[in-house]
Amino acid sequence: MAWDEWEQLKAEAAQGQSAHMQLNHVDGGGGGYSPSVLPSKTGDLKVGHGDLVKIGSAAHHLYDQLWDKARVATPSSDSAAGDLSKQGFALGAGLQHVSNRWEEQLKSLMDACAQISNHMQVTKTVHANDENYIQRQMSSIDALDDGFDERVGAPGKKNSVYGEKSKSDKKE
Repeated sequence: MAWDEWEQLKAEAAQGQSAHMQLNHVDGGGGGYSPSVLPSKTGDLKVGHGDLVKIGSAAHHLYDQLWDKARVATPSSDSAAGDLSKQGFALGAGLQHVSNRWEEQLKSLMDACAQISNHMQVTKTVHANDENYIQRQMSSIDALDDGFDERVGAPGKKNSVYGEKSKSDKKE
């Protein structure tokens, strides 16, 4: 969230206007949710390969941004906290506590971004493998069906899937 947006939300909250969030529907102008709109009537959730790539890429980009920009404050804050503590200021311990919490939260957020990015990579691979497996199974079922389907050959003719019998096959 950008700082300007954060400041705007804080100002609205101070004025008694809270930010609202709506989930699972689009407000049709009436301001309410209609329970008659069932998920089965609105369609199925579909996620394509491109969607997974975008999510993984965004998570990786956020991780990189956190690495480059959010870690910068920690060394200088730790140094300032140490200097303040050495000079006898109680503020030094407070600043060190804030710095430690910042580092913990930053690591947690970066781990979450890395997990999302990695999960999207794994998900793409797993779904691609599943699609290939299903396709192989379906094509083998098609070949099997051709062997049993009388409509493959012309009426009264042998099914061409089996081919012609050789003379050695006829003797047995």
